[in-house]
Amino acid sequence: MSRPLRLIVFDVDGTLVDSQTDIITAMAHAFENAAQPTPPPAAILGIVGLSLDEAMFRLAPDLPAATRAKMVNWYKDAYMDLRLKTGAAQSSPLYPGARAALDALSAIPENILGVATGKSKRGLDKLLEAHDLTGFFTTLQVSDFHPSKPHPAMLHAALSETGIDARAAVMIGDTSFDMDMAAAAGLTGIGVSWGYHPVSALGAARHIIDDFTQLPGCLHEIYEAVQ
Repeated sequence: MSRPLRLIVFDVDGTLVDSQTDIITAMAHAFENAAQPTPPPAAILGIVGLSLDEAMFRLAPDLPAATRAKMVNWYKDAYMDLRLKTGAAQSSPLYPGARAALDALSAIPENILGVATGKSKRGLDKLLEAHDLTGFFTTLQVSDFHPSKPHPAMLHAALSETGIDARAAVMIGDTSFDMDMAAAAGLTGIGVSWGYHPVSALGAARHIIDDFTQLPGCLHEIYEAVQ
């Protein structure tokens, strides 16, 4: 008898890949073009995971909306230029153990893998292609088509696309936005300690893992409890 399907959704930046160098550099470019002081790296990393419009608003709330819109475009252009120069796989390397974890999870028939990210579809597609990860994921939710995290729309869409109940789904991420989104959608949130928000900010997480080797045991505990 086959087991019920379960949905495992991953954030990308700060969870699967470390893209902080390109993010900080591209954001500095946007602020310099606007003749504004660049926020400190910690502030920039603090908005990773939000849609770019929301991220720019949080970093520069006093600037006119038209200026912020230009800054979003400057950021996008700079980010893509950096990717072209170094290659996405080099500029946003996978965290240790990420590929092995995806290999192991995808080998289990009842596991359906997905992504929920503040990246654009173009950015996500290029990153997945660079790391040869495209075949792992059944559902891909990006900022182009949804409100910014922590709104639960991305996860609602992932559940709808896969037909899996929220009680059989988890969200794995490194930010408070990921964990708040998971809680709002009724998913179990698994926070990771290696990303861009401190563990102290992941208050809505039901579980915290310190490396990918801890993920199988964490998932086993979660799914044993809901059977």
